[in-house]
Amino acid sequence: MVTSADGTRIGYDRTGDGPAIVLVHGAFTDKTHPTLATVAAALAPWFRVFNYDRRGRGESGDTRPYAVEREVEDLAAVIAAAGGSAMVFGGSSGSGLVLQAAFGGLPITRLALWEPPYHVDETAPPLSPDFADRLGKLVDSGRAGDAVAMFMTEAAQVPTELVAIMRADPSWLASETIAHTLAYEAAVMGPGNALPAERLATVTQPTLVLTGGASPAWMVNAGKAVAATIPGAAHRVLEHQTHNVDPAALVPELLEFFVTAENGQPA
Repeated sequence: MVTSADGTRIGYDRTGDGPAIVLVHGAFTDKTHPTLATVAAALAPWFRVFNYDRRGRGESGDTRPYAVEREVEDLAAVIAAAGGSAMVFGGSSGSGLVLQAAFGGLPITRLALWEPPYHVDETAPPLSPDFADRLGKLVDSGRAGDAVAMFMTEAAQVPTELVAIMRADPSWLASETIAHTLAYEAAVMGPGNALPAERLATVTQPTLVLTGGASPAWMVNAGKAVAATIPGAAHRVLEHQTHNVDPAALVPELLEFFVTAENGQPA
């Protein structure tokens, strides 16, 4: 547990020894989610892995009002606990937070990003500029389930009929519990999930962008755009993978990228 700049307590799990890697998850998840928990365990033989709960989830606190800057400070606190600098992996909207941290000058030595969900062409789902505000208002009015449904249908393109089925499942309650953090995800990605091209061009760290071969075209196009805009960034496609990536496909790419750094070789 570490304390962020605004006094919010941030919980994390630490596994392994060696150079530090921090894992940053996306929407609907925390550090117990099977994907990043499996990634942490797989990287632990070579690295000191910090898998933390973003604010408002799991063991971490949540201080209002929310601001993206507060989440950047949370990540800064975890990096400080990791020794003052770290390599960082971000998944989905978590990759957007990692990039916000890089823009803010945090001591990140390498960035690995899984499908940053920016919208770069007409194949992406349209999101209104007030998407974050709409999510927040639904939660504040006691309609957490409607906020979850709106995020799933508008941002994640889950069919309405499938969301209706999901709402009848007992697991839906877990999603409602962290529904207030969906507005945080929208704030991190910015209005309309627009690509922050000018800021991406200022990133100097070696960067790897990964996308799934079976993911929607707009996600693949977003990954390509991010990699093309960050100087020297690499883009790789994991065949047969969707946005819900299999850790068995993700881990070898991360190992190659992060171990290469320790060997003093270019990305």
